[in-house]
Amino acid sequence: MTAHPPTGSPLIGRFVRLDPVRPADAAGLHAVHSDPRVYTQGYVMAPPSPDLAATQALVDRTVAARATGRTAYTVRLTGAGGLGDEGTVVGTSSLGDVDLVNERVHLGWTLYASRWWGTQVNPECKLLLLGHAFDCGFGRVKIQTDAVNHRSQAAIAKLGATREGVLRRHTRRADGTFRDTVVFSVLRDEWPAVRAGLEQRLA
Repeated sequence: MTAHPPTGSPLIGRFVRLDPVRPADAAGLHAVHSDPRVYTQGYVMAPPSPDLAATQALVDRTVAARATGRTAYTVRLTGAGGLGDEGTVVGTSSLGDVDLVNERVHLGWTLYASRWWGTQVNPECKLLLLGHAFDCGFGRVKIQTDAVNHRSQAAIAKLGATREGVLRRHTRRADGTFRDTVVFSVLRDEWPAVRAGLEQRLA
């Protein structure tokens, strides 16, 4: 199968649905981006948003990134499983760094409000995004996190992703310091087992 970019179509599961980020999503995403707990373990994509205007500017940049190959999604609850009301915005995640020749893509830029950590939100988001990536013909999906973010590393490993190594002094954080980045991946041949594990967690 020849790889092609993510389609931008909605990805719908039992607990969450992922829709391409739109400028109008800023109000819902503001509560996520202004949650101070998400920045305590090295999240580097943006500093905490002090006001809605800052979040709107960030969302506008995220929407514009589609032109350079990053497909960002707003994560909403479906109302199932007692997690919250249907339509509640709980986070964002993306497929980017698309390399069609080498059939690889990066699943990242992920941020959930702390209220939904440890729930069905992350495993189902990963099930939907990984499934879409492999349906698009990619053979490798990279997932990475800050070396100080032990919670995120544990969550990625629990998905069934393989830890590949550490990129030292890799990315500048919002506070100006540099992070070491821990890199994981899931390969096409590994996907059936990873998918089965995620489906079992969500059953």
